Amino acid sequence: MRHVIALDVGGTGMKAALVGADGTLLHEARRATGRERGPEAVVETILGFAEELRALGQERYGEPAAAAGVAVPGIVDAENGIAVYAANLGWRDVPMRELLSRRLDGVPVALGHDVRTGGLAEGRIGAGNGADRFLFVPLGTGIAGAIGIGDRIEAGAHGYAGEIGHIVVRPGGTECGCGQRGCLERYASASAVSLAWAEAGGDPEADAADCAKAVESGDPTAVRVWQDAVDALADGLVTALTLLDPRTLIIGGGLAEAGETLFTPLRAAVEERVTFQKLPAIVPAALGDTAGCLGAGLLAWDLLADKHPTHSEVSA
Repeated sequence: MRHVIALDVGGTGMKAALVGADGTLLHEARRATGRERGPEAVVETILGFAEELRALGQERYGEPAAAAGVAVPGIVDAENGIAVYAANLGWRDVPMRELLSRRLDGVPVALGHDVRTGGLAEGRIGAGNGADRFLFVPLGTGIAGAIGIGDRIEAGAHGYAGEIGHIVVRPGGTECGCGQRGCLERYASASAVSLAWAEAGGDPEADAADCAKAVESGDPTAVRVWQDAVDALADGLVTALTLLDPRTLIIGGGLAEAGETLFTPLRAAVEERVTFQKLPAIVPAALGDTAGCLGAGLLAWDLLADKHPTHSEVSA
């Protein structure tokens, strides 16, 4: 059975799969990234994980994987197959495509940015399936975005399109790691809500999920913290939809796990802010934490279909 290897590398864990031609996950596995052991050890873990998957595919399906796709965080040079920089993994200029291809006996390898690769999967086979224009926004430790046009993801001329988390929504506000003040991700990411709720409630262990539960129980402090985040998110999203005019707005990440506790006030807040703009469908992501892995599989199959991923499809 023809299959490909898919790898989604995160700061703490890696997800991997063997993916069939119809997108079916034939085998799934997870492993700790082990970033505390240093960048070289992380790279070796990725290569070894891929090698094990290749051997499993050979044994189980009678042939090795025909290609591989890998999604990584940070800055990615997809054209040259280089993982340029990832702050949370400590690496610089890792020739990931070459290293993986060599370890996998020369099969073609596609390299993609984690959020854009997840957006590719959400667009083709997830919540954006059938939408000709969509914006995928995962709300996690930070906030990123993937701009979907047809069946590809647009990354811009220099690989920075979609960085909605660094739209300034509160001028002069909280300092951001990017050097600006008042960035969206400092107010509406899961980590920002966790921090605000921990401070408001006096419990340093409290997180965004706890805040959402308190909102559901009617806690007025939690409602205020939550609404502040929703308002900031709506401000950022309206800026994005004014520029991009997506048909579907897909919200994912940890904060989206609150379900209608997030989506009901968010839809209302966005609707209040639009004037001439067309209101997109605002929907939860469908693929959860498998999106990156499924997207990496799509990149691999695209290589085999001679749909060579371009810079605009997969870079960071």
